Amino acid sequence: MSQGPFGAGPGGPGDPVPPRKTRPLLHAGLFLATFLTTTMIGAIHAHGGASIGPMKDGLIYSVPLMLILLCHELGHYVVARRHGVDASLPYFIPFPFGLGTLGAVIGMRQSTTDRKQLIDVGAAGPLAGLAVAIPVLVIGLMRSDLGPRVHGVQAMMEGNSILYAVAKRLIKGAWLPSSDADVNLHPMAYAGWAGLLVTMINLLPIGQLDGGHIATAYFGNRYGRFANWLRRLLPVLAVGVYFWVMHVVKEEMGTAWTASVGSGVAMGASFFWVVWFLLVSLMRRPGRVFTRDQLLDEVWGSDITVTSRTIDTHLKRLREKLGLAGPLIETVRGVGYRFAD
Repeated sequence: MSQGPFGAGPGGPGDPVPPRKTRPLLHAGLFLATFLTTTMIGAIHAHGGASIGPMKDGLIYSVPLMLILLCHELGHYVVARRHGVDASLPYFIPFPFGLGTLGAVIGMRQSTTDRKQLIDVGAAGPLAGLAVAIPVLVIGLMRSDLGPRVHGVQAMMEGNSILYAVAKRLIKGAWLPSSDADVNLHPMAYAGWAGLLVTMINLLPIGQLDGGHIATAYFGNRYGRFANWLRRLLPVLAVGVYFWVMHVVKEEMGTAWTASVGSGVAMGASFFWVVWFLLVSLMRRPGRVFTRDQLLDEVWGSDITVTSRTIDTHLKRLREKLGLAGPLIETVRGVGYRFAD
């Protein structure tokens, strides 16, 4: 993900931008923290959720996933530098749940009016990431076993996409999952699937996501208003995901289904989209301060009565889950919050 290639200098679009301060320790710390959280998640999956140790068992998941993310961000970085755009090294975002990470971002401070440059920088990341994610997925699927479909609360059902479904069809000879069979993902295949998911999210034509940059380059700055409406749909998507996952879990568990179990699984799936909505909102303009009321109106709208301190609770929880990346969300005392420049 690239952050802010449409930025400008302090005095206006034509002013020179001062050189970016290098933060090697921060970049290295976030990389190591993300490597730790992805290895931890890989180890937990390798042990069937029973334990986290030995941690080395998670490397078969974390190493290919980190390689996919690194190539994605270096794609942005290298192309941006070739075009003379001041770009930072990647900021990896650790997240000790789900995939073990929320991906990575790079900062770009200079603006450019060259459509080709904007498209090149925006598309370079997803293409570089896919160049690694697809081989990782194929090798992982070749190492995965085909077995009976598992039903119940212990079953993990990853999302299907056209590319993922076709890859399973070509390698396993069947459209999966079927009514009675599915592929038991090898950790490397899970890393490849996670790489496809991160790429898909980044290609959403919203704000500071790669898809938003590409769409703005094609359609001009007027697209920003339409992209803002798309961004506002993310909380609606989160609600839709919640009820859809509740339905799927109920169908899978049958008579063993309980509302508490279904709600727990659905909350985990929908919270992911709420987190992305908050991050995209804060990254729309790095350094811009958002008041609590503005953020509340973005998420819940004006028709629901919610206290402004609710946003403090959600952002505190988000900072805790981000770990070392938490300070990227800065508090402006007495006003609100902003995403660090």
